[in-house]
Amino acid sequence: MKRLLLCILLLSAAQLTQAQYYKTDTASKKNFDASRLIIGGSLGLSFGDYTNINVSPLIGYRISQLFAAGLAINAQYGSERFRDYYGNTGQRNQYSIFGGGLWGRVYPLDFIFVHVQPEYNYVSLKSTFYDTDPKTVVKDSYGVPSLLMGGGYSQPLGDRASFSIMALYDVLQDSRSPYQNGLILRVGASLGL
Repeated sequence: MKRLLLCILLLSAAQLTQAQYYKTDTASKKNFDASRLIIGGSLGLSFGDYTNINVSPLIGYRISQLFAAGLAINAQYGSERFRDYYGNTGQRNQYSIFGGGLWGRVYPLDFIFVHVQPEYNYVSLKSTFYDTDPKTVVKDSYGVPSLLMGGGYSQPLGDRASFSIMALYDVLQDSRSPYQNGLILRVGASLGL
């Protein structure tokens, strides 16, 4: 716990030394400012008995120093394999997820944010049972809503780029949600134009 607190304090100190503030010029508030455009997202990869490939791009706009909002796309492929005592595959589930939604952030501090993301995903699932003769294949597809809420930390990497870490939770907890009762950790990057 002490190490985690020390890491947070060091990251906060580093952030405070690089804090950037947006101009409050009234003329720039009325016009579109390309430097406030946010392009980024996250990429996730894991392989093995549980495989997941996640590509989640986002685009948004930093409305003010306090608020940012935009659109997000969610695309995932996954596979999970269940083995018996002898190591033989008994069942394999494969799924693909495609969806998206809106996102919004509130920055109470320049480097800490609260994130809200309502989204709707289309899930296609294929389960293969190898312990039956012949093997059985069951397919299903459905749409499911999610409401991801949480917070994160953002570290600038120069004038227009940043690195962020987020922890989110699906507060709707639909029984078919791809985010079942788990904390969603995302690491990503953003680039301002």
